[in-house]
Amino acid sequence: MKQPLVLLPRRLHLGLRTSPSYSARSSGRSAMTPPPILSLVLPSETGRVLSIQSHTVQGYVGNKSAVFPLQLLGYDVDPINSVQFSNHTGYPTFKGHVLNGQQLCDLIEGLSENHLLYYTHLLTGYIGSVSFLEMVLQVVERLRVVNPGLLYVCDPVMGDEGKLYVAPDLVSVYREKVVPVASMLTPNHFEIELLTGLRITSESDGLKACNILHAAGPSKVVITSLSIKEKVFLIGSHQKVKGQSPQQFKIVIPKIPAYFTGSGDLMTALLLGWSNIYPDNLEKASELAVSSLQAVLQRTLADYTTAGFDPQSSSLEIRLVQSQDDIRNPEIKLKAESYT
Repeated sequence: MKQPLVLLPRRLHLGLRTSPSYSARSSGRSAMTPPPILSLVLPSETGRVLSIQSHTVQGYVGNKSAVFPLQLLGYDVDPINSVQFSNHTGYPTFKGHVLNGQQLCDLIEGLSENHLLYYTHLLTGYIGSVSFLEMVLQVVERLRVVNPGLLYVCDPVMGDEGKLYVAPDLVSVYREKVVPVASMLTPNHFEIELLTGLRITSESDGLKACNILHAAGPSKVVITSLSIKEKVFLIGSHQKVKGQSPQQFKIVIPKIPAYFTGSGDLMTALLLGWSNIYPDNLEKASELAVSSLQAVLQRTLADYTTAGFDPQSSSLEIRLVQSQDDIRNPEIKLKAESYT
């Protein structure tokens, strides 16, 4: 008697198919040669960045503001989210989780065990506790064992306009432990006063503050926003040779009548990106970064206005994806002026 034809589900047919590598797969993982990590064996011309910052599901702050722009500029970026929130804390409510120091250590250990700990840059932003910041310092040390040339770009997020966002204990850790190991610092007006203990009321005070930080560690310092006599400046300082006078400059930044979330995180990412492309020309890197940021903010402002929302009534979520051309190829509209 003829046996009936039994049609197997498509998945089972696929599971029974063989290939030249089938026996290798079935013999266990130990027989496999692991594929190369292409970001290590064929690295991008720009670099490989480990970014430890906050993350929100909706909106652009922390890593959400930093990773995409750096990728547009050609970097491989591995994010570690120090917090995972539904949205930024400016909303009426937010939900989520905070990564602790041991969890950060576990992630780094996992990378290390698989020989994935080679990075050209470390980028850090908001850090909410002393214990987590102390663990970040251990991460810096471990990364530099693997790559002694690692550049650490630190945005010392502590506060703004005279208000402290973090526990006071963090200030001394930044000043005494983070500054000495950083390659570049990107504080705002309030933060550089906290780091140096210097009250800044003039451009010359800003330059002195940069010199204080150079003496303590970093070769590059960018004060991303310095408010003096109703004007806003970026002041940059690059000490190319330790002990010698740095090259210092300013960029006058037009005021925009609105408050934007994530703009500081974006600015630091852009400074990392462009300063590595132009390592000996911090002026040009800053011009490019400021020009990109201004284009993003202007587009954000225009879009909220088009939507019928008063941009001065609340904080605004930046239009990052819509501004990607301005990130890749910014038109320099704001020029640096060198100090003599």
